[in-house]
This record gives sequence, structure tokens and C-alpha cells, in this order.
Amino acid sequence: MSVIVTIILTVQMLSAVAMIVLILLQHGKGADMGAAFGSGGSGSLFGASGSANFLSRTTAVFATVFFVCTLALAYFGNLRTPSAGSVLENAVNSAPVTVTPATAPVAPASGASQIPAK
Repeated sequence: MSVIVTIILTVQMLSAVAMIVLILLQHGKGADMGAAFGSGGSGSLFGASGSANFLSRTTAVFATVFFVCTLALAYFGNLRTPSAGSVLENAVNSAPVTVTPATAPVAPASGASQIPAK
């Protein structure tokens, strides 16, 4: 079972990195308007409109893969046995706490005796 979780986690990380790269490669919506007024070239590797379609569709595919991997990891994360308990419960149950009584009574602070008790 841990091999499947490791594979899904690897695919999720790779899809996240691919999404980051693809999002950074895309032009903003205002980039074409700036190019229309002569403030730079709008040419790209895939053409003016082809790059937006190709990059946005590829980003959508990687986003879908990312969300499917996230749901699969959440499903496999909830398949634990009920007897396992939480990490905190396991830590508390594995190391018993021993309380030793104090040998001498603790004296109150200097101003504590002046505070009236209810």
C-alpha cells in the first residue's frame, strides 16, 4: 500500500511543478493589447493564439491530475485501522508519565501572601 501512495505522491509533485512552469509561461490577458500599441513583439513559439490554447489546455490537464492525486491521497490516508489512533495518542500511550511528589513544600512568592483569598 505504501508503494501506491509513494507513486501517487510522486505524480502529484510532478504535476504541481509542471503546472507552476506552465502558468509562468502563459501571457496575461493584457499582453496582447500592449503588443497592439507597439510596445513589444507578440510572437511566440506556438503563434499568437495557439500558445494560449495549448498552454491553457495542458495546464487544465495537469490541474486535473493534481486534484485526482489529492483525492486519492486523502482516500488512502483515511484507510488507517481504528486501533492505530492518532499520533498524539500513540506518543502519550507509549511513554508513561511518572509524577514524583515534591519533597519540600513550595514557599509562596513574597507578595502572594498579601493577596486575599475568596
